[in-house]
Amino acid sequence: MPRTVWSGAISFGLVTVPIHVVSAREDHSVRFHQVHLEDMSRVRVRKVCEIEDREVPNAEIGKGYQLTKEKIIPVLDDELRDMPLPTAKAIEIEAFVPLDSIEPIQIGDGYYLQPDGQVAAKPYTLLRKALERSSEVAVAKYAWSGRERLGLLRVRDNVIVLHAMHWADEIRDPSELKPDDVKLSKDEIAEAEHLIDRLTRDDLEGEEFTDRYTQAVEALLEAKREHREPPTVEEPKAPGKVVDLMAALQESVSKAKASRGEDATVHEMPKKKTATKKTAKKTSAKKTAAKTTATRKTAAKKTAKRTPAPKKRSA
Repeated sequence: MPRTVWSGAISFGLVTVPIHVVSAREDHSVRFHQVHLEDMSRVRVRKVCEIEDREVPNAEIGKGYQLTKEKIIPVLDDELRDMPLPTAKAIEIEAFVPLDSIEPIQIGDGYYLQPDGQVAAKPYTLLRKALERSSEVAVAKYAWSGRERLGLLRVRDNVIVLHAMHWADEIRDPSELKPDDVKLSKDEIAEAEHLIDRLTRDDLEGEEFTDRYTQAVEALLEAKREHREPPTVEEPKAPGKVVDLMAALQESVSKAKASRGEDATVHEMPKKKTATKKTAKKTSAKKTAAKTTATRKTAAKKTAKRTPAPKKRSA
């Protein structure tokens, strides 16, 4: 059973739904401790007071705001907890909007909302069914860890999910990062679309969507535990510079086909006739016409010489 990270209620107009919030994710990454390599003892981080030069227990540690370089204002946890925020104890639904109207980069971690007891079952189910039948998602505000946050509510497998969201002013403007305008041919764009079609699939199931790094770390630890050599791993190739964009796209399409057992033959795009060839054809045609004309003139002259001139009649 996942641990409850927050308890409160969903406020949907005048309807209140008591809930527990649990994390929707599990972290399967391998964790390490910092150790002293000389004797393999643990290396720990200790909290030390800069003035007294001694370790300070958690009971003596609080929050402080740096007002100036010399002055810090203390802020107590009770003061933050007692702030008059309507979202301090509830997730307040503010609006319903289409999902595609929300910038994906604003959406953060997900949490499952569990109804708190049988009393919450009916209003919880009511909100879930209303969200399922609607083509929109709920946008809410709530307060965790001393700050008010924005959230998104949707339904997954009959459970209401809360996605933490960033405020709009927290999203950086990416315009300064985009490259200068470049020209792309229609063939290059068409080949890129062809590659997208080949890589399109209905789900993310498969070996290529597994955490191979974590598997490699686990294999390394298993080998060390059994005092044997760790398995060898093929060194990944460094990406090279793209010299011919069209050739790179065609090769990518070929590899995508091969991975699906399709015909991996690369069919080159038809080449356009160059102006040089057209000019050569025109020049050849002109030469042929000129040669034909010259031949006709020569033949006419020879005929004229062979034909005797008519004799004049006497008076």
